[in-house]
Amino acid sequence: MVTDAIHGVIGNSPRMRELKHQISQVAGAEFPVLILGESGSGKEVVARAIHQLSPRKQAPFVGQSCLAIPETLIESELFGFEAGAFTDARERRIGLFEQAEGGSIFLDEIGDIPLSFQKRLLRVLQEREVRRLGSTEAVAINVRVMAATNAPMEQLVADGRFRLDLLHRLNTFEITVPPLRQRQEDIPALVEHFIAKHAARYGISSPMPGTAILERLKAFSWPGNVRELENFVVRWISLGEEALEILDKRVSLSFESQDISRRWLSMTMDEIEAEVIKLVLADCGNNKSVCAKRLGLARKSLYNKMERYGIPGVEPRKG
Repeated sequence: MVTDAIHGVIGNSPRMRELKHQISQVAGAEFPVLILGESGSGKEVVARAIHQLSPRKQAPFVGQSCLAIPETLIESELFGFEAGAFTDARERRIGLFEQAEGGSIFLDEIGDIPLSFQKRLLRVLQEREVRRLGSTEAVAINVRVMAATNAPMEQLVADGRFRLDLLHRLNTFEITVPPLRQRQEDIPALVEHFIAKHAARYGISSPMPGTAILERLKAFSWPGNVRELENFVVRWISLGEEALEILDKRVSLSFESQDISRRWLSMTMDEIEAEVIKLVLADCGNNKSVCAKRLGLARKSLYNKMERYGIPGVEPRKG
């Protein structure tokens, strides 16, 4: 199977072809990149691909989740510190920006960076220098900055939780990574990639799932995106078809979350069918084609039922 991968960015769907085109366009530039996308969609993979295609590829790529750093430590982690800067600072330590010298730094979950620190980060981006904690001297840096978030940045700015000037500095070029449910045709290539990756790691020979199973995987909504699919493949390598039980459990949980078990006995068959269609539509991100596959219906039959039950989202008929 040909995946036409760019440094781990796998898929030939229209959305992924556009994404790879954007990666190729921005790789040779020096300005910051803001990568948007849902959790698990592959934002760091995109950042690494940009780095590997750039003139900086021989220099370090340093990645860090801002959410993983306690607020009290974020300045020392990113900018470093001098010996004696605080109680436990027994020797100088360079920060992540200096560690990435000549290369790229990737700041994931940038929307969660403390407001109190944002002005200092903005100054680093503007002046291209850092000041270690406890030092009076600035250190010049040559680093390309890439940041990522799954947060609605405009809303964070409107709420006063993120500086507009910092957002403008970070999103000179903006890339959006599509969720897996919007590119189901890439799932076979991703499964093949993850089987090769993990089978080699664990020293296990594992076959590709058959066509029927791949169709089930393509019909699933994957709320955890590529990361969730990779976890499934790890289970597949170990358990085979038993790994499919997790998909059934996810559907079962979605039913339980709507408390259907307490109401269905008092509902008519039409009411139950309408409820199931609404649930599966929501679980599929309102993708009608995927919903129809999940329900075992032709797309036209799904539209007829939606129209019959007054479910929003029916496309107007032509003519």
